Amino acid sequence: MTHETELKFGFDPAALPALAERFTGPNSARQRLQAHYFDTPDRLLARHRIALRLRQEGDRWVQTLKAQGAVVAHRLEHNAELADADTAGAELPALDLRRHDGSPAGEALRQVLAAAGDADALAATLGRVYGTDLWRRSLQLSVAGGHVEAALDEGHILAGDQRLPVCELELELVDGEPSALRVLASEWMPMHGLWLSHATKAERGERLAQGLPLWPVVKAATPTRALPESAADWLRDSVAGCLAQVVPNADALASGHGGAEHVHQLRVGLRRLRTVLRELAGHDAPPAVREAFGQLGRWRDQDTVLQATAQTLAEAGAPALTLPARPQDVPTPQALASGSDLQLALLALTVQSLQADGLQPMEAGSARALARHRLQRLHRQVVRDASGFESLPVAQQHRTRKRLKRLRYLAEFAAPAFETKAVKRYLKQLSPAQDALGLHNDHAVAAEAYRQAAEAGEGRAWFAVGWLQGQAPISARRCRKALQCLADAPRFWKHTR
Repeated sequence: MTHETELKFGFDPAALPALAERFTGPNSARQRLQAHYFDTPDRLLARHRIALRLRQEGDRWVQTLKAQGAVVAHRLEHNAELADADTAGAELPALDLRRHDGSPAGEALRQVLAAAGDADALAATLGRVYGTDLWRRSLQLSVAGGHVEAALDEGHILAGDQRLPVCELELELVDGEPSALRVLASEWMPMHGLWLSHATKAERGERLAQGLPLWPVVKAATPTRALPESAADWLRDSVAGCLAQVVPNADALASGHGGAEHVHQLRVGLRRLRTVLRELAGHDAPPAVREAFGQLGRWRDQDTVLQATAQTLAEAGAPALTLPARPQDVPTPQALASGSDLQLALLALTVQSLQADGLQPMEAGSARALARHRLQRLHRQVVRDASGFESLPVAQQHRTRKRLKRLRYLAEFAAPAFETKAVKRYLKQLSPAQDALGLHNDHAVAAEAYRQAAEAGEGRAWFAVGWLQGQAPISARRCRKALQCLADAPRFWKHTR
């Protein structure tokens, strides 16, 4: 095998018995898997998202090398079964990187070792870092579009004295189209409460061994690869990049390990995803994505906006008062992140990003041409509101802010196609406008929340309402000036490298 296309899922351990019942019959099997993962002392492989292991599978040993593919769900993989002579008399067989020669994964490993120094010397430093001890239930399934292997793993990751329980499901495409994964997952996800998870056992094991958070906050990654030639490839790559931020933060929240920063970064990822679909595909994200984004925003208003505003109000001499309570009808971030509606929408986008014809841009042809067109259009819409910003209705001011955010995100997605310094200069001039409009919007949100609290009987909240309303003309003027500065900024998309 040269690569694998698979989806990983988390779920509540209470769902394990019902899931396990599916893994019965003539096409099922159960096996103990004991693996040992290797790396250099400075974790060179982990830093490049490469996993190297020896795994005992029943009576045989297999050496496996995995490296990150073009998207998260696509990984380079090469397996080499060890000969009896290599395993005789040894509790743990010796590694031999030559077993992966000639494979794409092996070439990826060799490039990483060579770039870091003496490849042979680095290979000699490889040592065991952590391991896994699992019982795997597997099931071969034929579904519309292809053949899928389902694997249900239960056990532990082991690093020194540390033990991390593992309870996860994997669906791997054996042959056929990625749509086959969607067919099966769409049935199982709502039935068993599954949610997408990008974290591999190797990543969890490395973090366990290092004593790092097991569900880290994931921020948007800066695009480093060259912009594809075609708009279709750019759209597909951009959606995959957004999902690389969305899915891990949603996974942390769904599993009960997330916090306020996971909520914030999940919202950022969803907004970036909506930007990509709107500006490149010509339509908004699925309704479930928009609903989750809005509901998470209500949590963000309570946890971030009102807390920050409360401190500002206290400095302005506001009387002590109780912050407005969060509305009772707002679902928790855990419920939103694990909900089937959102997860099925993310599944659909994940599979579409894996298929050449899964996502279609609004304009066929050159990615660079589409970038120029959409950037110019957004820039023109944003600066059009600059001169009369103070007189715009609040809803239209908010729309200007949303367009400004889309302009920033689209500029970041398009950056690899244009001169780096020119992009940075433009984003530097855009930043003050985004900050000004963000503060102006936060004050409007807080003023409305305090107004509702005052009308509900918290009389001291009227001070907050009055003070925030008094700040509105001042912050609106700052917004106008910042937008006017952006209007004069050199537009990097007007020039080629």
